[in-house]
Amino acid sequence: MEKVSLAAEKREEHGKGAARTLRRDGMIPAIVYREGKAQSIKINRIALAKLINTVAGEQVMVDLNFSDGDRKLALLKNFQVDPIKRELLHTDFFEVSLTEKVRITVHVATTGEPIGVKRDAGILQHVLREIEIECLPDNIPGKIEVDISKYEVGQSLHVGDLKMDEGIKLITDPHDVIVTVIAPVVEVEATAEAAAEVAVEPELAKKGKKEEEGAAATKKEK
Repeated sequence: MEKVSLAAEKREEHGKGAARTLRRDGMIPAIVYREGKAQSIKINRIALAKLINTVAGEQVMVDLNFSDGDRKLALLKNFQVDPIKRELLHTDFFEVSLTEKVRITVHVATTGEPIGVKRDAGILQHVLREIEIECLPDNIPGKIEVDISKYEVGQSLHVGDLKMDEGIKLITDPHDVIVTVIAPVVEVEATAEAAAEVAVEPELAKKGKKEEEGAAATKKEK
C-alpha cells in the first residue's frame, strides 16, 4: 500500500465558527481517532485535497507530521464535502500501529469485459464494490483488482473467489456476490409479453360470457 507524508497541526479551536475561520485561512479541520480517543488537528487545504484526489478511493497510509515533532501513522477514513460548493469541509483519520491488525474495507476493481456481455449481449451487474478484510497495516492493499473477461451469462464472481495475499483475512461472507452476468434484456421482455397475453385471456372470456347472457335475455323477452 502506498504511504504519503502530510504536514499537520494540533488544534484547540472547536465549533462551527472556528471551523469556518480555519477554512477561510486555507486549513481544513480534521480528527485522528483511535480506541475511543480523538485528537483534533488541522491540515493545509490544498495539500489535503491533492491527497484525496490522488488516491481516488484507494487505501493509503498517511504519515502525519506535526509541527511540534510528533508523528502519527494513520489511514484516511472519511471526508466531508459541501454538496453545493463541492468544497472540502472535514476529514477523519484512523491512527494505526504497524504491529496491530486492523479491520478495513477495500475497493474491488474489475477489469475486462465479460464474454457474456461482449458476445451474448448479457448485462453486467455490480452487487458489491467493497469488501472487509483484516491484516497488519503494511499488508493493506490499495485495492483488489480482478479480471472478469471470461465470465459468461449466468456466472458470478463471489468474495471467496478473490485471491488474497498471505496475512490477509477475509471478513466479508465468501458467498456474497461481487458481480454477476445476467441474461439479455430481450428475454425478459419476451417473458413480459407472454405474461401480458395470459392476463388478457380472462378478460376476453368474461366479455364473451356477458355477450352470451345478453343474447339469452333478449331471446327470453321475445
